[in-house]
Amino acid sequence: MRVLRSYLSKVQQVHSNQKNKEMELENGNVIASYKWAFRGNELFAKASSVTVRGVLDMLMGYLDPNDPRPTIPLGHGDPSAFPSFRTSSEAVNASHDALSSSKLWAIAEHLSHDLPYKLSPDDVYVTCGCGHAVEVILHVVARPNANILLPRPGYPYYQARSAFCHMEPRFFDLLPEQDWEVDLESVESMADENTVAMIAETARKLGILVISDEVYYHLVFGDNPFVPMGVFGSIVPVVTVGSISKRLLILVGFLNMSADPSTIIQGAIGQILEETKGDFLLKINNLLREAADSFCSKIKEIPCITCPSKPQGSMSAMVRLNLSHLENIVDDMDFCLKLAKEKSVIVLPGVKNWLRISFVVEPTILEDGLNRLKTFCERHAMKSQGI
Repeated sequence: MRVLRSYLSKVQQVHSNQKNKEMELENGNVIASYKWAFRGNELFAKASSVTVRGVLDMLMGYLDPNDPRPTIPLGHGDPSAFPSFRTSSEAVNASHDALSSSKLWAIAEHLSHDLPYKLSPDDVYVTCGCGHAVEVILHVVARPNANILLPRPGYPYYQARSAFCHMEPRFFDLLPEQDWEVDLESVESMADENTVAMIAETARKLGILVISDEVYYHLVFGDNPFVPMGVFGSIVPVVTVGSISKRLLILVGFLNMSADPSTIIQGAIGQILEETKGDFLLKINNLLREAADSFCSKIKEIPCITCPSKPQGSMSAMVRLNLSHLENIVDDMDFCLKLAKEKSVIVLPGVKNWLRISFVVEPTILEDGLNRLKTFCERHAMKSQGI
């Protein structure tokens, strides 16, 4: 963490100097000395955390042990357990050669392909997965009275780690009817001098750090291309969190943050990045596209559930739950608990009255799971509505 604090201090100084140069009047006089609103934290707090895994464990506890049907896991985020989504042979072979160095230069070279500048090994920090990276970076930037801007809906681990670091989470909305674009007006209305980090390009205007979570980098299968936040690294400080658990289907990740790597995969990462072929990555994107198409088609058959934005770069979909169509369902959590108990199907609650449903399972399993979801909704449908 000392190394990372030093690195962020250096980045802060570089961008502060640049910002000062830009803040000049027409006569050349500097109007103010600009300061970025983040700095390292020397004190670390302790708090409990809540994770997606914790919610999944709770839902699993509601399964009916007497149900002969296999459980349908549509709430997980790890596709590698299913044959269609196995990792590449290059990744398997590289693990055997992982006793060599972690080859940070190979990671830097790989990430530089999408950027207008070249990264060096000094720009790369390896952690034990993305959760570890989030933990480290939030510890580094946390300070008394600090707050962090987080998207809603978003990944709950950020909120949990914010509480752990005694940071106040403030939430800005994503707009489901506009392909989950950021509501920039809500972002600017919540930021103040104590805002230390956010996930949005508006950070430059607000003078704060960007944490860009790119675990789904290049996993795009819609009309919009992937653009890394690092492209804007020349105008705003950016810390990118990346992983190989999604794109390469390996459940041990790397990213541009951290300290003291200790796993086989971290030793093999250089070879994996260099030797994994493009056709493997194309195959995964095609599988995701087909799964998303199948999912959205089936969801249209369930009136109480709508998907306002078709997935274009993820392994799960956010769907809206219309409780007015259902009887004896209190909220999204109640829906998930009863679905697990009655149909042995696991999906995750999202923000209020939304669900997060994963579609990275075998096609036959996805079809079975969505059929069970449909019959569950039919069973609980308002008599006047019907499904």
